[in-house]
Amino acid sequence: MKKSIKTLLLASFFIVIGCKQNEQATSESTSETTEVQSGGQENVVDETSVPNIVQTAIASKDHTTLVAAVKAAGLVTSLSNAGPFTVFAPTNAAFEKLPAGTVEGLLKPEKKGDLENILGYHTYVGTLKTDYMQDGQEFDMVFGGKVKITKKDGKTFVNGSEIVTSIETGNGIIHVINDVLLPK
Repeated sequence: MKKSIKTLLLASFFIVIGCKQNEQATSESTSETTEVQSGGQENVVDETSVPNIVQTAIASKDHTTLVAAVKAAGLVTSLSNAGPFTVFAPTNAAFEKLPAGTVEGLLKPEKKGDLENILGYHTYVGTLKTDYMQDGQEFDMVFGGKVKITKKDGKTFVNGSEIVTSIETGNGIIHVINDVLLPK
């Protein structure tokens, strides 16, 4: 009987030690997982989801200036969230049409507020598909001001700038335009 009790105690001891080690491993694994995922939506990467607006823009060679502006304005996380959002996305060529030094000036930290306003004027909360846009419609943008939609010869324009193409993303839609929209 004493031998059975000793064996039972010894087995219990090993079980308790084994469980504690397993708890520590689980705890360490959980904290590592939390650290990796704590960066926000912009850090979520998987191979099955449709890329969000920011991921789509980053992948475009025609939108490097826009991506730099979004980063400088601190809007990466906001535009990576669930949305839905509609972004009227000026191409690099659109930014080149601005007076010399404008883009460089806006990318400076002290101009962050101005940059946020300009980018917010390109962003609508909700999904606006060109098929459903009507001539003369106006939409309130994120950082104030309205944009006006016009339709002409089967083409859709926002504030006079043609929507060249539209790209559906995981959290909204991007309408590529060839002009920078400036709040009025």
